[in-house]
Amino acid sequence: MNPIKKFAQSIVNNPVFEYTIIGLILFNAIILGLETSPDFVANYNGWLHLANNLVLGVFIIEAALKIIAVAPRFRLYFGDGWNLFDFSIVVLSLLPSTGEYAMIARLARLLRVARLMSTIPELRLIISTLVRSIPSMGHVLMLMSIIFYIYAVAGYHLFHEHDPTHWRNLGMSLLTLFRIVTLEDWTDVMYAAMEMHYLSWIYFISFVVLGTFVVINLFIAVVLNNLEEAKQEQLDALRAPASKDEILRELRQTQEALQRLQQKLERE
Repeated sequence: MNPIKKFAQSIVNNPVFEYTIIGLILFNAIILGLETSPDFVANYNGWLHLANNLVLGVFIIEAALKIIAVAPRFRLYFGDGWNLFDFSIVVLSLLPSTGEYAMIARLARLLRVARLMSTIPELRLIISTLVRSIPSMGHVLMLMSIIFYIYAVAGYHLFHEHDPTHWRNLGMSLLTLFRIVTLEDWTDVMYAAMEMHYLSWIYFISFVVLGTFVVINLFIAVVLNNLEEAKQEQLDALRAPASKDEILRELRQTQEALQRLQQKLERE
C-alpha cells in the first residue's frame, strides 16, 4: 500500500482525529458568535481573522486526507452525501469575503457549524430519518390542508360578520386557524365567537383536536416509523459481508502485527 495513503488512513480512522474536528467546529461556532459583538470585533478583529483561517486550513487538510485515504477510488468519498456536504462547505469557504461573494462566504462560514450533523453519527441518523420522512409527510400535509380549508370556509361563513378581524376572508381565516393550531392565545378567538353563540366552542375544540393532536401525532408516527427503518438499514449494513479490499487490509494488518511480535520475541 502507498505509504501516504496508509498514513492518511491511520489519521482519518483515529478517533482522536474525529474528536479534534468536532472541537474545531464548536470553536468556530464560538468565533461566529463573538463576531456579532461590534466591540469585540473592533478590538480583536485580527485574531478572529487568524482563527477563521486556521479552522479553514484544518478543514481543507481533513478533506484532503479523506480523499487520499480512498485513492484512487474517489467515488467512495464523493459518493457519500455527507462527504459532499462537507466538501461543498470547504469550497464555499474559499470564496473571497469581500465583493459580490461576501455574503455567500459569510453564509459558508456559518454552515461550518452545520458540519456537526455530519461528524456525529447520531445526528446523521436523525437527519437521514427526516429526509426519508418527507414523502410520507406530504400525505399528512395534504390531509392537514383539507382540514384547514374546510374549517377556514366554515369559519368565514360562521364568524366573519361578528369578528371580521379574524375571519374577514379566506386568507385571514386560514391565518387564524394557523394561530389556533399553534395554541397561541387561541381562546381569545374562541371567546369572541362565543359572544355571538355559546355553542361556537364546538367548532374550535373540534379543530384543535383534529389539527393539533391528531395531525401532529401523525407526523410523529411517520418520523418514528422511518427512524426504525433507518436503524434497520444501518444494522443490515453492519451485517453485510466485508469487501475484498477490507479483507486484504485486515490480512496485511494481521501479518504486520505477527511480524512485529516475531521480531520482539527474537530480540528477547
